[in-house]
Amino acid sequence: MNRLFLPALLVLASVSVSAAEPAAKSDPRAVIAAKFPELRIEDVRPSKIPGIYEIRVGADSAYVSADGKYVITGDMYEIDTRINITEQARMQERRAVLAKLDERDMIIFGPASAPQHTITVFTDVDCGYCRKLHSEIDQLTKLGVRVRYMAYPRSGPDSPDWRKMEAVWCSNDRKSAITRAKRGEDVRAPSCTTPVAKQFELGEQLGVRGTPAIFTTNGDYIGGYLPPGKLKQELDELRAAAK
Repeated sequence: MNRLFLPALLVLASVSVSAAEPAAKSDPRAVIAAKFPELRIEDVRPSKIPGIYEIRVGADSAYVSADGKYVITGDMYEIDTRINITEQARMQERRAVLAKLDERDMIIFGPASAPQHTITVFTDVDCGYCRKLHSEIDQLTKLGVRVRYMAYPRSGPDSPDWRKMEAVWCSNDRKSAITRAKRGEDVRAPSCTTPVAKQFELGEQLGVRGTPAIFTTNGDYIGGYLPPGKLKQELDELRAAAK
């Protein structure tokens, strides 16, 4: 879960306690939604546990008592099946978000023929493992993996890393630019409007914890670098498990 999620959630609730009083007490969802003004009633859903409701902020979930007095963060598991209920909800949200992305804002490397898998990778040009993954991009594409790069400069706004990634996205040939940047070469380009800030924010929303952050089209989050063969095997296994 995003480390900023719980503090932000509690701040939202604390500033809106008075607004919760007139909420229709016959509808627990209304009581809960009134505590969190950024939520709509439809964002509050009954959880698997009677009397406990699930709320979502981006791809994160938390659980709130019906009276709106208590909040629980963490993953919920079904004991008999060992299914992670919370992660299933995250995957559903990621899947929906990833499906709506505009590929014109990405840097894409793909196989010559129809891909077997497509992954969305939040990347950083100064990250060692991001550079290693990119050095093996030809091997990945030969294995049938299509890679969609999104910008996630870990140092944050106004950092040298951020400016490097903006230069990459402003380049006429983004694929060449990101390859050169990941080799440590200086990439220069005229200033332009880039999707870097939007993509960084999206990475935060999806709970990116480090780079490279790899997501499947089904919403699975593969945390970090894997060698091409291992990554292809992981993608095959995740697809088989989803059937």
